[in-house]
Amino acid sequence: MEPTTREHADGRVELADVRSLAGSRFFNEELAPVPVAKRTWTTYNYFALWMGMAHNIPSYALAASLIALGMNWVQALITITIGNIVVLAPMLLNSHAGTKYGIPFPVFARAFYGLRGANLAALLRAFIACGWFGIQTWVGGEAIYVIVGRLAGSGWRDSTVILGQHWTLWLSFAVFWIVQMLIIWRGMEAVRKFENWTAPLVSVGFLIMLGYVLVKAGGLGPILEDGGKLGWGPDFWKVFAPSLMAMIAFWSTLSLNMPDFTRFGGSQRKQVRGQILGLPTTMTFIAIVAILTTSGGHVLYGEDIWDPAQLADRFSSPVVVVVALAALVFATISANLAANVVSPSYDFSNAFPKRITFAIGGLITGILGIAIQPWRLYSDPSIYIFAWLGFYGGLLGAVAGVLVAGYWVVNRTRLRLRDLYTPDGVYWFRGGWNWRALVATLVGAVLAVGGAYGGPFPADGLIPFLKPLYDYNWVIGFAGAFVVYWLLALPVKKEETSERPGSSRIDPAAVDG
Repeated sequence: MEPTTREHADGRVELADVRSLAGSRFFNEELAPVPVAKRTWTTYNYFALWMGMAHNIPSYALAASLIALGMNWVQALITITIGNIVVLAPMLLNSHAGTKYGIPFPVFARAFYGLRGANLAALLRAFIACGWFGIQTWVGGEAIYVIVGRLAGSGWRDSTVILGQHWTLWLSFAVFWIVQMLIIWRGMEAVRKFENWTAPLVSVGFLIMLGYVLVKAGGLGPILEDGGKLGWGPDFWKVFAPSLMAMIAFWSTLSLNMPDFTRFGGSQRKQVRGQILGLPTTMTFIAIVAILTTSGGHVLYGEDIWDPAQLADRFSSPVVVVVALAALVFATISANLAANVVSPSYDFSNAFPKRITFAIGGLITGILGIAIQPWRLYSDPSIYIFAWLGFYGGLLGAVAGVLVAGYWVVNRTRLRLRDLYTPDGVYWFRGGWNWRALVATLVGAVLAVGGAYGGPFPADGLIPFLKPLYDYNWVIGFAGAFVVYWLLALPVKKEETSERPGSSRIDPAAVDG
């Protein structure tokens, strides 16, 4: 144990004097390790966090899109359940470091990519989160547009079209964006409080929609009798693999940056239990609701409407539409703040610790979320699943492979806490970069997405002979990077551990936190 750190009986580690890091250009208050006294999040806080993140319109649309692609309700539920179980494993593995050391994801990544190299992993994840922020803000604005349209009448709904959308829809999008920026500007504690009081309420809107559809469709019978379009033959299996990867990719961003939240954990048990209770249960619930509601919508309207705002807009009861979508608006704000603003705010702050605060990082996220044009990403279920989710899932799978291999296999969960913030420590590597992590990430990413096809990609794949691997993008990216990093770091570990005692420089692969 470093003389500058204290290890508590439950295994959590903290710096004896955080103020000693104040002069480092790799340190600011947002990135500082959280003192153990302030790590107070309980099992309920993490359960509420997951309820808030999972119960939102894109989560609903993810499940509903499987019905739109031709699956029946059983196939869709199996696909989603398996995906949630798979992604929970790297999520819990990476969460451990946050609770043990009180550090956010970009600081955790410094242990393997280097103090400068960590920006590669952090900004990659941040830009993807910006895309998600834009998508969630767009669908939230769409819900506001439908609500006001039901109350204000045709003048609102049939307003002048500007840049392909009604100006009132653009206004709804802007209002939704501003509300989220105001909350994030008040800091992480405001986000936590918002999550706590919205978590028990966010299911209301979806249940109202499901209840309405069930009544109008004549119960569950007509819905469950729908056998889908794919059957259980080759047509299903062609869709199953990329759809499963999309389910994993949906939460692959959180599988990297859960340390941003678990750094506040009261104990490892509390964060693990909260996440195990939270992710699979909440996602399974929203999946069942989405699948049944979308299938019911098919029975009622003869088509698969995978966007809940558009489906609710078909309902004849204005009261049902307004109440249901109002609840969904709160749900989407809750999810967007936790999943897509908090983490990139830390990531951008990590790139320029002395210039970008948590709040400014959130503002950057919001601006980039608009620039990415989310209305295009969300326009088609094939693009949403196979292009957007599939491609970035493969990239982040490679980063996850490096982190899990480095923290659990090579370092055996031991890190030098102070060295994560200073250029004179073991995580400086060469010029602040660890070439082993870069090579492993590159190999994993190329294997995962080099064969990308469909949507904006060539039909034969970017690299044709890698096309078969793209259907398994996240798994391939994770496994490829994991193995490569482990093989590259293993010789260094053996060499350094065999050095004589008192060596002045210890490689990070062999640190004994």
